[in-house]
Amino acid sequence: MDDAAVLPDENGFLVLTHDMLVENVHYLSEDPPEDVAWKLLAVNLSDLAAKAATPVGCLLGYTLGDDPDWNARFVTGLGEALRYFNVPLLGGDTVSSSGPRVLGLTAVGRTAFAPDRRAAKAGDDLWVAGAIGDAGRGLALLLAGETEPAALVATYRRPMPLLDIGQVLGGHIAAMADVSDGLLIDGRRMADASGLAVTINLDAAPIASPDRLAAATAGDDYALIFAAPEAKRDVIFTLLQPFGVSFARIGRFSPGTGLSVADGRGAVPLPAALGYEHGA
Repeated sequence: MDDAAVLPDENGFLVLTHDMLVENVHYLSEDPPEDVAWKLLAVNLSDLAAKAATPVGCLLGYTLGDDPDWNARFVTGLGEALRYFNVPLLGGDTVSSSGPRVLGLTAVGRTAFAPDRRAAKAGDDLWVAGAIGDAGRGLALLLAGETEPAALVATYRRPMPLLDIGQVLGGHIAAMADVSDGLLIDGRRMADASGLAVTINLDAAPIASPDRLAAATAGDDYALIFAAPEAKRDVIFTLLQPFGVSFARIGRFSPGTGLSVADGRGAVPLPAALGYEHGA
């Protein structure tokens, strides 16, 4: 029901999360190993961002394939990502396999506040910080054999977890999650976890793609969604404006259950898939 495990300690909370990447499921076999390493760390740090946590370290589970050059480039990319995000590698394990690579990473963080996906209240606004749909467009380009615009491909291959934004918001909101599987499905998950209904206005979301519904279901955005009462609107604007990241108030929670989607023309029928479903 949430992005990470949260354990109380004497200084607040210890946050632990574990995500995995499977070759040709979560990344393409043609993706540069350096980028795969970056993504493996970044997707875990995004879970920490959703808990307003500062990273403490990580542990790696690595599948040694039969390509020494791939392994070496992965290590180079992992070192680059660890230095960029200032996260120490604390340990882990390696195994050998000739099958698809399965990579796992556990990230550990600390926070004085721990927003909970289950803590939205009826009447709260739903906000998003970060662009929606650009990573999905980057993946679509790669699947079509194209690599331009390079910025969209980079957004897919090297996501940027919003750690600073999560930490700034942590003391002002009760409910937050990251958008990993798609804006619609992750928004519905927050509503479900909180025992509420949610309405999302596609026209309000920070989406550059002309196909706004596809963008809202694409996933791999690693934006942050959060719930906040109307009285917090000015505070949130003041907190987020200096970061230069797209953010918007995109919906509202209400009593009931389920997800409703609208745009400027009215209600939008829900697509068959709201986003990426694990195991589907």
